[in-house]
Amino acid sequence: MTYDRLVCANCAAPVSEGRCPVCRANRERLQQEGFLGGLNGLNPMALIALLAVLIAAVALLAHQTA
Repeated sequence: MTYDRLVCANCAAPVSEGRCPVCRANRERLQQEGFLGGLNGLNPMALIALLAVLIAAVALLAHQTA
């Protein structure tokens, strides 16, 4: 999810538009923090694929140790 879909509780407008001081402050904060860390550029299918690879790696390690 990106911040352009967030709605401000103060003015009920999209945060990405920056209509009020609260929107502008939150938009700046989210841009500086890189909203959701480094995962903000990945789509849901890429996250599912990454999770599947991680589960497969853990299963392989568990099988080798047993």
